[in-house]
Amino acid sequence: MKYKRIKGNEIDGHLEICIDHHEDEFEGEITKWDEISIHGDLEGLKSLAKLLIEIAELNQEKVNDKYLPNGAREHYHLRPGIELSNSSEQVTVGRLDAKGTGEFYEGYIPK
Repeated sequence: MKYKRIKGNEIDGHLEICIDHHEDEFEGEITKWDEISIHGDLEGLKSLAKLLIEIAELNQEKVNDKYLPNGAREHYHLRPGIELSNSSEQVTVGRLDAKGTGEFYEGYIPK
């Protein structure tokens, strides 16, 4: 089974992930919200898609406990200036389901 123990530099090309803060006023009531924006060139978007597919298809149960213990979730950190543009925020992408239990995070609210 293929498992990448050392992580970093997963993104080729250019990729930006940032938070846009919005505010709107209607009839004296102000509404505020945040929106995550993901923009990239062809290589950057394809690299992100490839990473997401690798995380989704990973059989966490087969990963050695030394690298992913029971109760842990596979995840990657995407860092500004390394995987992402300097104008990006740090982002973690990973699995909701924990190895061994399949449980989701306590704070997860399903749609």
